[in-house]
Amino acid sequence: MKAVIQRVSKASVAIDNKKVANILHGVLVLLGIEELDTQEDINWLSSKIINLRVFDDENGVMNNSLHDSDGEVIVVSQFTLYASTKKGNRPSYIKAAKPSIAVPLYNKFIDTLESKLGKKIQTGKFGSHMELEIYNDGPVTIIIDTKNKF
Repeated sequence: MKAVIQRVSKASVAIDNKKVANILHGVLVLLGIEELDTQEDINWLSSKIINLRVFDDENGVMNNSLHDSDGEVIVVSQFTLYASTKKGNRPSYIKAAKPSIAVPLYNKFIDTLESKLGKKIQTGKFGSHMELEIYNDGPVTIIIDTKNKF
């Protein structure tokens, strides 16, 4: 799994001009899934996101996690995180999991994140064309790949 995590002061997701997710203070997670991903990747990544210390403490130092800051989360599927641009100018998405594999893993990731965070996670809709409005706070953007965890 690959994730792009952005600390946001607000973010929203719209499908067909209708907002389906909307948060204030928190993180927006763009999530890419490949066929080799497992529950172990889900567990590791969800814990990493929840405990990532990217929010300011009382001294203005990034020392607080989602738990500490009572932050909200939006998760959006993004298969293009697995784009390969090695050959030619048209990206190849061959490493991205097909929907039959990706959708169950995406749903398990959301369920796991909700369970660990103890609150509802907002989402886009898998496979839909979405418009994201992101107010990146900082900016703080962190890229995590579960295949590079050691």
